[in-house]
Amino acid sequence: METSGGIQASLSGRYAFALFELARDAKTIDAVEASLTTLRDAMAQSADLRTLTTSPVIARGAAAKAILAAADQMGLDPATRNFLGVLAENRRLGQLPAIIRAFRTLASRHRGEATAEVVSAHPLDGPQVDALKQQLRQRVGREVAVDLSIDPALLGGLVVRIGSQMIDSSIRTRLNSLAHAMKG
Repeated sequence: METSGGIQASLSGRYAFALFELARDAKTIDAVEASLTTLRDAMAQSADLRTLTTSPVIARGAAAKAILAAADQMGLDPATRNFLGVLAENRRLGQLPAIIRAFRTLASRHRGEATAEVVSAHPLDGPQVDALKQQLRQRVGREVAVDLSIDPALLGGLVVRIGSQMIDSSIRTRLNSLAHAMKG
C-alpha cells in the first residue's frame, strides 16, 4: 500500500518511510511517534543536543555513543533508539527535524487523519487546541492531528498549514497588509 504520497522523494522522507515501515510491521507506530515527539521537544530545549545532531566536527562513533546515551536518558523506545544509531553512523542526524515531520505525516495518514502545522505567537492551552482541532475537523471533514510550534514574530493569531493549503490569521500579516494598503 502506497502511503508515502511523495515523501520518499527526499532523503529525510526515505529515512522516515523506512522507520514508519518498521514501526508499522512491529505495531509500534504510536510508541515511535511518542519517542520522536519527545526527541523533537528535547532538541528544541537543548542547545547541546542540537549541536550534537548538526555538528560535522563530532566523529561518527562519538555522535552515535552520545545520541544513544541521550536516547536512553529520554526513555525512547528501542526502535527509535536503534534508528538514531543508524542515523549517527550514516552522518544523518542533521536530518532529524525533517524526518520527524515526515514520520508524523505518515503516521497521521495511516490513522486516516489530516496533519495541520500550526504556528502561534504564544503557547496554546488544552481548550484552545481542542477548539482548533474541532474547527479544522469541520473544515477538512476528517480528524486532524496538529503539530504546534511557536513564533513570537507573529505577534498574535495563527498560521495553519494543511497540506498545500495555508490559513494565515496572524497579526503580523494583517499589519503588513494594512501597511501595503496605506502605501498604494
